[in-house]
Amino acid sequence: MQSTVDQKEIDTFAALSDKWWDMKGPMRPLHSFTPIRVDYITDAIRRVKGTLPEQAPLQNLRILDIGCGGGLLAEPMARLGGIVTGIDVTSPAIDAARTHAKASGLDITYHCQSAEDLAASGATFDVIYASEVIEHVADRQMFVAAIADMLAENGVIVLTTINRTLPAIALAKYALEYIVRVVPAGTHDPKKFVKPAELRSEFAAVGILLDDATGFAPRPGGFSQVASLAINYGISGSWMHTKSNSG
Repeated sequence: MQSTVDQKEIDTFAALSDKWWDMKGPMRPLHSFTPIRVDYITDAIRRVKGTLPEQAPLQNLRILDIGCGGGLLAEPMARLGGIVTGIDVTSPAIDAARTHAKASGLDITYHCQSAEDLAASGATFDVIYASEVIEHVADRQMFVAAIADMLAENGVIVLTTINRTLPAIALAKYALEYIVRVVPAGTHDPKKFVKPAELRSEFAAVGILLDDATGFAPRPGGFSQVASLAINYGISGSWMHTKSNSG
């Protein structure tokens, strides 16, 4: 049966599942990347939906975190008031996410489930994001279609990923995995890195316009937004038309 799930990717991340909340462990790069990701996601929501409340800016928004891992992004989204659902196909990661959310007093719904299976249930969301995920899926077109099925009218889609360029391959694959070793070897397959134009085309095919993109670059203590999309980037948008007319 066709699926977005790549068993090799599941095995890689399952081996790391007890390390999700270790700030000095293999997930350290994702922890340092989280604040800028939160900023970009909330900016994308604001851009599509207009002014957000100062207190609990994401209140009443149904938010889906695809490939949530141990909950590194789901938790700040919940703290901002979002009604957050996190899904991941790695069961130990979901266990870690549930345990940490409970210890943190956060009400987050977690499921060990693929995007296409959740879409088949008829669930819809106001905001869907997949951060550092799309470069790990087995069938990108199916993944995009599942997102389109779940995105509510006037919904917001946000992705962060790695560009398929020589600088990105050199840094995100070889330098991080084999030289400085801050990412476990085998985490990335450069063939799955995706160019912004490819994402725009694939989402346009299901009626979604990705009309904003920004690059991310490391700085002391974290990351900042930059003009260049050559390595890490975020991309976001919404429906081209009302969902009923989007095909």
